[in-house]
Amino acid sequence: MLCLSSHAQRGVRIAYIDTEYILENVPEYQEATTQLNAKADKWKNEVQAKLSTIEQRRKDLSNEKALLTNELINEREEDISFEEKEILDYQQKRFGPNGDLFIQKKQLMQPIQDQIFAAVQDLAASRKYDFIFDKSSDAVMLYSARQYDLSDQIIRSITRSAKRTQAASKAERKAAKEEELVPEINYEQEAREKALEERKQTRESAIEKARQEKLAAREAKVKEAEARRQKILDDREKAKQEKLAERNTITETAKGEEEAAKSETTKKGEEEGEVETKTRAQLIEENRQKN
Repeated sequence: MLCLSSHAQRGVRIAYIDTEYILENVPEYQEATTQLNAKADKWKNEVQAKLSTIEQRRKDLSNEKALLTNELINEREEDISFEEKEILDYQQKRFGPNGDLFIQKKQLMQPIQDQIFAAVQDLAASRKYDFIFDKSSDAVMLYSARQYDLSDQIIRSITRSAKRTQAASKAERKAAKEEELVPEINYEQEAREKALEERKQTRESAIEKARQEKLAAREAKVKEAEARRQKILDDREKAKQEKLAERNTITETAKGEEEAAKSETTKKGEEEGEVETKTRAQLIEENRQKN
């Protein structure tokens, strides 16, 4: 401070600003910050909901493992791992060092910082200040007199500039209100999203193709097993019919032989009866003649 006082005695003009105080009193910045925080909360809720869904899927798989084949278990675990990686990628995309939140904060701060810098430059030039410090920066200020604080003047300068640059019509103001918080095109972000979407589609296509192949192979196995089963049943039925036909043939043959034997026996008996009857008649005739 002694050094600063000595400079002041030589006519050096010094002032300072408080950037944090300025930002707190710029409505556009506060409104944009509120929107950005709401968007960040929305992203956090999305991530949490997706992670909860993944956890529930893991629990469901654990409960159903006894009813599933190893192939299905591995397939579902692979799907869960892929979706979990997607969620972590999404989380990194939103909250990572180069994520959307960081980029949008930077883009949100840059215009305000530019306005503050421009206002400081104008004020320093018009009032012949030699040094203007930022109280919110890393520079340590052990004491600062209020009369050297230019923060309110910077706020008024930014407010006047904002009013001059406001939309001229209601339609323009409505369009400005409805547009995104950060209208600049983030080509790096778009490329990352496109690459992620392409990987997701490739992955889904591969999973669907593998699933269809597995289903086709499983269906072919089922049809093959059904064909073998039907052939066994047909062979059994054929053998059964052949045995039944053979049995019927044997029965008919035995029955024919029995009837033939009966007929032969009956014929023989009749012949013997006739012989016996004739002999008796002859005997009676002979006895009659003798008498």
